Amino acid sequence: MSIFTIDGVRKSFTNGEITEEILKGIDLSLKEGEVTALVGASGSGKSTLLTIAAGLQPATDGQISFDGEKMNAMNQEEIRKIRASKFGFVFQFAHLVPFLTVEEQLMLMLDVAESKLPKRAQRKEVERILNLVGMDHRKNAYPSSLSGGEKQRVAIARALIHQPKVLFADEPTASLDSKRSNDIMSLIRELTKTLGITTLLVTHDEEMLVYADRVIKMSDGLILPN
Repeated sequence: MSIFTIDGVRKSFTNGEITEEILKGIDLSLKEGEVTALVGASGSGKSTLLTIAAGLQPATDGQISFDGEKMNAMNQEEIRKIRASKFGFVFQFAHLVPFLTVEEQLMLMLDVAESKLPKRAQRKEVERILNLVGMDHRKNAYPSSLSGGEKQRVAIARALIHQPKVLFADEPTASLDSKRSNDIMSLIRELTKTLGITTLLVTHDEEMLVYADRVIKMSDGLILPN
């Protein structure tokens, strides 16, 4: 079942008298429980497509539908609430808050998502998610004491703590070595299946494509035919 539909999305930037078209009409559907990978050379438009799908920037033209609702028809506050409650984000760097413990990082995300759970239930949910990513034994640790791979595991837990429907992952392994990259991608795939979420992944590393259910190749703002 498709939960996310992108129809005819275009994106242009104007600099003076010059207009550059970054996306040239993208059609794409994302299914529940699948990892879809966007690959392509730098400048192909893959990260732009991800940020537009995630509501982080508007499309110049086209339609994006999430869970049966048209995001184009929403105001900024409505889109912000969807990002906070229905979307999860993992980027190249973990961007953890340096003065918060691992547990506190996730509790903060629940506050951002306006969780209705009592604090005791929130802590139990934090323990559950940290256990899923293998970081429950480090819940009281600060980011400065974590390895790169551990930080990304915490970032994934933070992205999933509020039970989002869609996970957006932009180059989540780019700063990691080969072993940690495989560990993180294996974890993302496993959680996508276990939790029944939809994952849209941007990567330049073709070795990571084995973890995707579907690979979308992009070039010059277009999706290439398979």
